[in-house]
Amino acid sequence: MAKTEESTMEEHEAPAVTDSSRQQQAAQPVQVQVNDEKAMANYANFCRVTGSPEELIVDFGLNPQPVGVPKDPIHVTQRVIMNFYTAKRLLAALQMSVQRHEAVFGNLETDIQKRLKVQQ
Repeated sequence: MAKTEESTMEEHEAPAVTDSSRQQQAAQPVQVQVNDEKAMANYANFCRVTGSPEELIVDFGLNPQPVGVPKDPIHVTQRVIMNFYTAKRLLAALQMSVQRHEAVFGNLETDIQKRLKVQQ
């Protein structure tokens, strides 16, 4: 199933005559055709970021014990390797998505201890 989505992850610019028109084109979302027929969906509640001077490595896995220090090793199920330009575009896209979510549903507290205190 092919989809059309707005994406800040890929930026395609046509040659421009002036810097101002180049900036206007870069600020507009670009329509990118995406074919996700063979995409595999996995759930992750653990993420580790490592890298080198040229690349960023993001590992995803499932932590069966999300509170406290896990007793068993966390099994990494997916690894994404990207350059820092792509990582910066991903950071911007994630930031925008989280801001939109919080605007509708409220602040996301990432400290598990604070969330547990609120529920008690």
